[in-house]
Amino acid sequence: MSLVCAISNEVPEHPCVSPVSNQVFERRLIEKYIAENGADPMNGQPLSEEQLIDIKVSHPIRPKAPSSTSIPAILKALQDEWDAVMLHSFTLRQQLQTTRQELSHALYQHDAACRVIARLTKEVTAAREGEIYTYIHTHIMHLYTHTLAGGAGESMEVSEQVGMIPEIIQKVRDRGKTVPEELVRTEDLSKYRQVATHAGLHSASVPGILSLDLCPSDTNKVLTGGADKNVVVFDKKEEQIIATLKGHTKKVTSVIYHPSQSVVFSASPDSTIRVWSVTGGNCVQVVRAHEASVTGLSLHATGDYLLSSSEDQYWAFSDIQTGRVLTKVTDEAAGCALTCAQFHPDGLIFGTGTADSQIKIWDLKERTNVANFPGHIGPVTSIAFSENGYYLATGAQDSSVKLWDLRKLKNFKTITLDNNYEVKSLVFDQSGTYLAVGGTDIRVYICKQWSEVLNFTEHTGVVTGVAFGEHAQFLTSTGMDRSLKFYSL
Repeated sequence: MSLVCAISNEVPEHPCVSPVSNQVFERRLIEKYIAENGADPMNGQPLSEEQLIDIKVSHPIRPKAPSSTSIPAILKALQDEWDAVMLHSFTLRQQLQTTRQELSHALYQHDAACRVIARLTKEVTAAREGEIYTYIHTHIMHLYTHTLAGGAGESMEVSEQVGMIPEIIQKVRDRGKTVPEELVRTEDLSKYRQVATHAGLHSASVPGILSLDLCPSDTNKVLTGGADKNVVVFDKKEEQIIATLKGHTKKVTSVIYHPSQSVVFSASPDSTIRVWSVTGGNCVQVVRAHEASVTGLSLHATGDYLLSSSEDQYWAFSDIQTGRVLTKVTDEAAGCALTCAQFHPDGLIFGTGTADSQIKIWDLKERTNVANFPGHIGPVTSIAFSENGYYLATGAQDSSVKLWDLRKLKNFKTITLDNNYEVKSLVFDQSGTYLAVGGTDIRVYICKQWSEVLNFTEHTGVVTGVAFGEHAQFLTSTGMDRSLKFYSL
């Protein structure tokens, strides 16, 4: 077997082996390389001429040194040139490989640096503007270039509803900038007392009103859902029932009043969501989005879609006109029942609570979980976004209410309630100035200071729902004692 020089790839005339790399070299070539670099050409480790080990092979007798004018001298010169070219070529190949690796690493670093710079630039812009909508857009998601659609999570083309989103966002921003002049002042709110109570809305045989909502365009219209499986629309001003809606086969745990239509929505552990006509007094649509109890219900800012959560671990987004389920998503990694759901006022994101004490923020368009708020102990019972979009209030079975700043994505305040206090309902008024907590009793806090300004204990059962009238002109509540109560000056 012939020996081959690792540098020139030629059969060496004076072969030797490097103990560092165990490679065979032509002695004159490796000596020149060592003289220039002091290292083994194959692995770059230090190497001296003394370390080289000659390999004994049969060689022809070399001629005596020729004169400088002879043909052998010319051949010797050419041989020396060839050796130099081989060494140079080998060095260039090594340098080329090293340069390629360095270039690849530099390009990767440049790309990463560009991404970091772009992200930091957006963060600075969001911080300067101080708007939650810009913050969420730049930090969490690229939102709402087109709406959702059809079956099992495929997206639709841009629809007319999407055109409403900028207008909705502007309205939410305006709410955060100014407080309405008509809003009840804190000193007046602290003087509220019970002014009316109604106990005949739902059946006495199965006591308990489980859910409450007011019509946003006319807060004199009150919507309740009861343990008697009925949905009731009540007129506060006339003090009479407008409609009793029957159809659910189990108790009604969530109700919503449409802001601009004579339509209401209800959800139940019978796994259905029903759309009701108040004027007709009948069910116009049944949405079958879940296979277990529906635990949460929220109306999209456009007024055309419903968000629902369920013990089947899914949240669903449904069209109220057709009853079609546009998308249905679960967090497979969590594998836990959802206990409540609520849209952010701009309709771009929403929050869900889970049975394992997690609050999850979702990007509606991407249908992805973009943020998590841990900290509670026990199932989350209620979540509420402030109308100006800055704050998220959450309650759980740990007798506490946590406030989260959506601009910083962190918990900035925890309101610790009495031991064994049950938090059932959380709601901000339309200006985002007050927060009401319903459960063992009713408590109202003023935002920013987060100090308590009201406490009502008139209910003889657990308070299941609480809501503010327009400009906080009155407060209303429902409870397991089957009563609907109103509070004002």
